Amino acid sequence: MALITSPPKNPKVHGFSNIRGIILRPSRKFVVSGGQSCNCAVQKSSDYNLNSEKLFLKTKFFNYLTKCQKRTVPVIANAAITEGSESEPAVKYKRILLSDVVVKRPRDMLFGRKWSSMDVAVAGIVSAMHLLSLFAPFQFKWGAFWVAVALYVVTGLFGITLSYHRNLSHRSFKLPKWLEYLFSYCGAQALQGSPIDWVSTHRYHHQFCDSERDPHSPYEGFWFSHIGWFFDVNYLTERCGGQDNVGDLEKQSFYRFLQNTYIAHPIALGALLYAVGGFPFLVWGMGVRIVWVYHITWLVNSACHVWGNQAWNTGDLSRNNWWVALLAFGEGWHNNHHAFEFSARHGLQWWQLDMTWYVVRFLQAVGLATDIKLPTDIQKQRMALERASMTK
Repeated sequence: MALITSPPKNPKVHGFSNIRGIILRPSRKFVVSGGQSCNCAVQKSSDYNLNSEKLFLKTKFFNYLTKCQKRTVPVIANAAITEGSESEPAVKYKRILLSDVVVKRPRDMLFGRKWSSMDVAVAGIVSAMHLLSLFAPFQFKWGAFWVAVALYVVTGLFGITLSYHRNLSHRSFKLPKWLEYLFSYCGAQALQGSPIDWVSTHRYHHQFCDSERDPHSPYEGFWFSHIGWFFDVNYLTERCGGQDNVGDLEKQSFYRFLQNTYIAHPIALGALLYAVGGFPFLVWGMGVRIVWVYHITWLVNSACHVWGNQAWNTGDLSRNNWWVALLAFGEGWHNNHHAFEFSARHGLQWWQLDMTWYVVRFLQAVGLATDIKLPTDIQKQRMALERASMTK
């Protein structure tokens, strides 16, 4: 450190350069051959005068540095920047509306990226469902409406929140295999991917939550965390790697079957709805219902990491959001979930509505749900103490 911070007591100028005797400072600029500027100069000292600086420019060491334009003179910065030096402008990031979350790693979900055939296929399906739902005002029938509501509960509640999320992703409780498979089949009808694909992505989300390897963090942008990640397969592969975190599901032939034949099942359901109720049933039972469940599920990824409050110190952006909880069958108590990922209950307070938990509790009462995991009082107290220490 002495060589960097203190000049030599008896500086001497030779025909060659004594590297230990040359201390560079960013406050003065030299222009080398080719117009390349170098932020280098002799460090200001009472022992150094203007003549010594001129002699330094004539040394072989400096001539050697200026021969190759691709090389730059290294800069050793002082602890304090000298007066007159220019600092690089700070990078400005956008803040998400009505939130304290700042987009640190903005990612364009449409342009400036490579589109694989799988990305195009997924984006095509998502777009087709949105276009189909546009016919809803012109194809309204009460029968079609109630079919959509029923399938919203079957695929959203039993399929996604209860099966895909709390049962398969986090193993918060156990079900008989026939019932586990039935509920997971309901999830496949939500058109959000097979159980293996969905669970793998969600487990990576918890493993790398809001880091650079998170599959869907609002740090990449609100809309990317909401929908853009869904049709960016290369992004998921680059950030998370392969599906090496779902070995428990890949061992079961039923889940491998659903993964291999996944798209055929929603198509079969759509054909059945059309056969029973015609185009109105197809529009409402497939288009409106799938788009609704899409965005309700995705709001947990986006809105629940942007708006709401944090009851626990989880070290990420997860928030408790009451209105998402109402729409997503209790999934909106997201900070509670990140604090206790294993818990079958997300609405930990009596007033936190959690429809999924009520169904699990009913299944437990009739003897179908067992080994239900809940946070203990000690675990809650520990998390509360951590939050208290952070707020001091």
